[in-house]
Amino acid sequence: MEEMASVKEEILALLEEKRYKELRLKLSDMMEVDIASIMDSMENEDSLKIFRILPKAMAADVFAELEVDDQKYIIMSLSTNEASNIIDNLMADDAADFLEEMPANVVKRILANASPEQRKDVNHLLKYPDDSAGSIMTVEYVDLKRDMTVADAILRIREIGLDAETTNICYVLDRKRLLVGTVALRYLLIRQPDEIIGDIMNDNVISIKTTDDQEEATRLFQKYDFTAMPVVDNEDRLVGIITVDDVMDIMEEEATEDIEKMAAIIPDQTDRPYLKIGILETFKSRMPWLLFLMVSATFTGAIITRYTEALSNFVILTAYIPMLMDTGGNAGSQASVSIIRGLSLREIQFGDFFKVLWKEIRVATICGTVLSSANFVKLILLDKLPVHIAGIICITLVLVVIFAKSIGCTLPMVAAKIKLDPAVMASPLITTIVDAVSLLIYFALATHFLSIAL
Repeated sequence: MEEMASVKEEILALLEEKRYKELRLKLSDMMEVDIASIMDSMENEDSLKIFRILPKAMAADVFAELEVDDQKYIIMSLSTNEASNIIDNLMADDAADFLEEMPANVVKRILANASPEQRKDVNHLLKYPDDSAGSIMTVEYVDLKRDMTVADAILRIREIGLDAETTNICYVLDRKRLLVGTVALRYLLIRQPDEIIGDIMNDNVISIKTTDDQEEATRLFQKYDFTAMPVVDNEDRLVGIITVDDVMDIMEEEATEDIEKMAAIIPDQTDRPYLKIGILETFKSRMPWLLFLMVSATFTGAIITRYTEALSNFVILTAYIPMLMDTGGNAGSQASVSIIRGLSLREIQFGDFFKVLWKEIRVATICGTVLSSANFVKLILLDKLPVHIAGIICITLVLVVIFAKSIGCTLPMVAAKIKLDPAVMASPLITTIVDAVSLLIYFALATHFLSIAL
């Protein structure tokens, strides 16, 4: 980080002193992603100046790495021809991702001046539903015919390889463009020039449909350790490929969304960094859930009010309410996080409902027993409570942990079954439910056993 900060200072100094030739040489020796990172941290005007100084061969690659807000500012500052030139030099999937964030009139203006090939490819990608495999694929790949020789295949790779997203894996098609196999470039290099592609290709091809969810793509990449995967239409014709860099972006996006939902925040759909999201937007993303949870928490107050008489007779009971509620909330969160992870990785299905519930009940019983035993010793020796009061608190603790883990494992599974996001059922909602039930259990036991003790 310190090294990048010093590079940024050096670039800004060259820019301020108008030593553009030196600056251009400096930028030429840097990685595109590093240039984009530095530009993202600059003021918009300086970022635009840097972009205009970039060598043309680097400009599109740097543009693809910029944050959406910076891309918008730059593209709106360029002439129509300059903007169209940038779009022409982007990979089709990167161009489609960018144009999805732009106003319709700007998209129309840019595409009107783009090359026919790029316009066709981008429009092809834009028609697929959001979060589908088709929406994240690229149409730049190397395709071969099954009746080609190895020598012919290598010539084709040389012809179109520079414009392809990757040349490591080539896709073999028949005359109807049906995907029939794959062949690795390294495999071609060790085969005899006159061998036929159809004889040496791998015909056990794993592909994904254009309409499948992008999360299915990430699952397949993780399962099979892919670096690229073909995307086919409903008739098994090859229409594009998804590469590992696209999958990494999806994994980051999905993980961020789940974390935000688990923290009771409405996910930001713009993929912007925290410091570039306005105060009002942050407020809007957090307020609805806070309001809902605040209102739902009033049930806790109503329960305490209902048992005011019991509390007035045994005021010491109030001192242990936070401990019981916090322990229950933590136990529920532990279970929910494990189940949400299992659901997302397809390790758990709804059919495993009773297996999961039975396991969590057994785990909760052990955890609750150990916690209550340790707590009982503390209540007797340190807090000097009577045995019957300490017993009520510890029995409540066991029951609360069992209930919390049960609700923590079942709610996400039910949510997934009815097509809701399991992350929504995570910590905040589960904690609110567990808090209310914890108090009901606590006061029910207290009023029953303490009245007997009296």
